[in-house]
Amino acid sequence: MFTGLIREIAHVKSLAGSTLSLRAKHKAKLGDSIAINGACLTVVSVANDGFSVELSPESQKLLAIENYKDEVHIEPAMMMGDRFEGHVVQGHVDAVGEIKEIKNNGNSFDVFIKIEKKFIPYIIPKGSITIDGVSLTVNDVFEDSFRLTIIPHTMRETLFKNYKKGSRVNIETDMFARYVAHIISHKKNALSWDEVDTILAHY
Repeated sequence: MFTGLIREIAHVKSLAGSTLSLRAKHKAKLGDSIAINGACLTVVSVANDGFSVELSPESQKLLAIENYKDEVHIEPAMMMGDRFEGHVVQGHVDAVGEIKEIKNNGNSFDVFIKIEKKFIPYIIPKGSITIDGVSLTVNDVFEDSFRLTIIPHTMRETLFKNYKKGSRVNIETDMFARYVAHIISHKKNALSWDEVDTILAHY
């Protein structure tokens, strides 16, 4: 499990076949789970200046693989007892979105991202979403896109500073929205409010 708070921007040394090698300050251990641009990957080897993870051909097809060069966001999996910040992130990328517009408001940036319509039900206004591993809050949801507002600190300290119109990004929608939608779609009768409260109480 992750929180969507980027711990480091690592440098890509190479992507050869299914092995992605990174130069990073984080001292990973063999078998560790680390989110790379929001995708949970397994450490398969460790070097003095970083580590390598397994990035299968299937993952390479599903992710915005063009962003796995130069620099990437990394977040090690949470450990028992860690302070919980951000929101609950699984590291399971649902879709790849496309940035349609970045609007500079002076003290913030509005980012509009297009996504396949089938994922829109899992994107909740004022809810959480993960973009390339970054935990963010959704401001508006449209027919096939949504709007985020990003503060200057986040823009400076993440790879958002490099994104532009047409950039593709990995998206993990809200886990709870996915679970509730799945339960509702497999239930013949509508959920009562008591049942909804019971579901939410488990999280």
